[in-house]
Amino acid sequence: MLSKLGMNVVIISRNQEKLDRAARKIELTTGREVKVITADFTKDDRYGYIRENIEGLEIGILVNNVGILPSQIPCKLLETPDLEERIHDVINCNVKAMVKMCRIVLPGMQQRGRGVILNVSSGIAKIPCPIYTLYAASKVFVERFSLGLQAEYKSKGIIIQVVAPFGVSTQMTGHQKPDMVTFTPEEFVRSSLKYLKSGDQTYGSVTHTILGGIVQSIPTWVLRSEAFQHHFREYVKERVGS
Repeated sequence: MLSKLGMNVVIISRNQEKLDRAARKIELTTGREVKVITADFTKDDRYGYIRENIEGLEIGILVNNVGILPSQIPCKLLETPDLEERIHDVINCNVKAMVKMCRIVLPGMQQRGRGVILNVSSGIAKIPCPIYTLYAASKVFVERFSLGLQAEYKSKGIIIQVVAPFGVSTQMTGHQKPDMVTFTPEEFVRSSLKYLKSGDQTYGSVTHTILGGIVQSIPTWVLRSEAFQHHFREYVKERVGS
């Protein structure tokens, strides 16, 4: 979407083949330049390599969108397969990656007196969310970090916004079938960019804003109940399997 607005882009992910395919598509459809950087954000030692590869570039917009679930089907913490590994991966990917990328890009934005950082959280960060506990907690960090950072750097001409969607049909969510609540990635990006100047945080769409209000009105005792956890798990299983 940013390339369609006339910007050259840098895309970073761990899958070289998918990156190359995405880069070719962007270049063919928009005519913009694309730089590809391969990095696995679950690892600890990628940031020096990223810094070297973007040295000299004026990064105008940083989108921190990388994230993983501990397990595709939600479950209680101790039921998570390969729990120790998943704890490490979720914290590295959902928390550390965002902080480190801000650390790399923010100095240049401060020096130029302009820039945009979009940190992607999740709508479930707004509520206690059992069976998504580790993931939701990581997204709460994204929200609080972003709001604090915006307070620190707003006067420098930098927009730092936390975007908190609910359903988006991606590989992480099992490519759920798009509907009124679940957007395709392209639909959500197009919608969320309209809210860029709407404030420090946004759900990114009217539908998700309404859903956020509904979710936050649910009594905490309901969210903590075993019945809610069971039905929520079955709902996700059905959506992922559809």
